[in-house]
Amino acid sequence: MTDPQLIPEPAIDEIAFDQQQREYERRAGVILAANKAVLFDSLATAGIETVTVLFDGYGDSGQIERIDVEAGEGTIQLPSDRIEIARTIWESPEIERQTLTVREAFETVVYDFLRQTHDGWENSDGAYGEFVFDVAERTIKLDYNERYTSSENFSHEF
Repeated sequence: MTDPQLIPEPAIDEIAFDQQQREYERRAGVILAANKAVLFDSLATAGIETVTVLFDGYGDSGQIERIDVEAGEGTIQLPSDRIEIARTIWESPEIERQTLTVREAFETVVYDFLRQTHDGWENSDGAYGEFVFDVAERTIKLDYNERYTSSENFSHEF
């Protein structure tokens, strides 16, 4: 019988992994820019000025709490149109294309941005915040708040 402690761990090629990660991030950046353009075009066509997406997560679960849409002097609903967005697939050069409602596309893009900037945002004490999509400026701002439990211990012996 072979002693499991004597079996060597497979070597991880860190250089190849880093290269793969950089390529994935490059593809993800290109795709997110394209998705952003599709979303902003849809919003501009509908006369929408800003969209605010609130999210909250903790205890290994997270969700979008609310999507507020402003046009002119009031709030309206997102258009019911369907738009095509793309997503990257880890370890694959393939691009997955999906036709979604504008609301589903917002949710998908917001989750992708959260994964890209604060992966694990929903774990443990979690995080909350909001994305603000400014249609005129074609910008997306993220206000992110991370929760954590802190503990300080002091031990003395005299």
